[in-house]
Amino acid sequence: MTEEAARFWAAVEDRCPGLLPERDAPLLHASLSRLLEGGDDRAGRLALLRALGCAYRSFGLRPWHAAAVGDALLPAPGLGWWRAWRLVERAAARVGDGPAWWPVEVVDHDRAADTIATVTVRPWRRLPHRAGQAVPVCTSRRPGRWRWLSPANVPRADGTIEFHVRAVGAVSRSLVHEVRPGELLHLGAPLDSGVELVDGGDDLLLVAGGTGLAPLRALVEQVAAAPVARRVTLIVGSRTFADLYDAIALDDLQQAHDWLSVVPAFSDDPEAAPAERGTAVALATYHHRAGQHVHVCGPPAMLAAARRWLSIAGVPAQRRHLPVIGDR
Repeated sequence: MTEEAARFWAAVEDRCPGLLPERDAPLLHASLSRLLEGGDDRAGRLALLRALGCAYRSFGLRPWHAAAVGDALLPAPGLGWWRAWRLVERAAARVGDGPAWWPVEVVDHDRAADTIATVTVRPWRRLPHRAGQAVPVCTSRRPGRWRWLSPANVPRADGTIEFHVRAVGAVSRSLVHEVRPGELLHLGAPLDSGVELVDGGDDLLLVAGGTGLAPLRALVEQVAAAPVARRVTLIVGSRTFADLYDAIALDDLQQAHDWLSVVPAFSDDPEAAPAERGTAVALATYHHRAGQHVHVCGPPAMLAAARRWLSIAGVPAQRRHLPVIGDR
């Protein structure tokens, strides 16, 4: 615990004995300080507020605790503090009961490409997540900063969770280039992202760009475990074959399931087969069939192109599934 975090916890404990667990004081102090500093993009701010909202409920905070926490955090709390506190209260009103956050141990770290890593973690207690959801993630190397990531798997028997991370932004750069097995991370409460499966047996067209593959791969695992059979076409976009970071796992999935077709889309690879040349969105227009649910996940430019294509193709709104939170 840093000296500042220790002083923060001692000050709160003096005013409100037993209010905050000492072990959680460093992360709460760092997260509140980050909220006051600002500077995060919209997605990072939403992830931070979700974590703080869950902490508010978990620690039993109430409006009358604002003064004690503010005095412990700042030498002279002003209007900025009260605005920040109200944001946390609003976030707390939108979350359910549960832990403030889940400590997890990094058990595997694989540099799948120069700027991409697959990071596998094991929570100290099981995290209740579903395929397609997004999870706030924080590393002590970037105290108080949170980033949305989506698990690349459905819940496993051993509780482990696999994340795919591209080094964009401070938190993700740290996760890719610095974090190592044995380190501690914290996860916030999962949140529906907009790409989750709907009930039924309709066929699926999944369109992935970059690490947007992660939640769509989890959807494939969900289909594999479901009693209702449905055909799935998974289009995976990358610049070249060398940039296709999850090729072995994708090949294993396709070999294991005859209802799954994996189609690589190479936007800048002259050696690619003609049927594999183009962007993921361009190939999606070719593989789309009436009646499919279309799930798209990837970088902002790809999502913008997909929205135009979905509109032009006349895909009904209830069959379009794109992320509404986070950045990938």
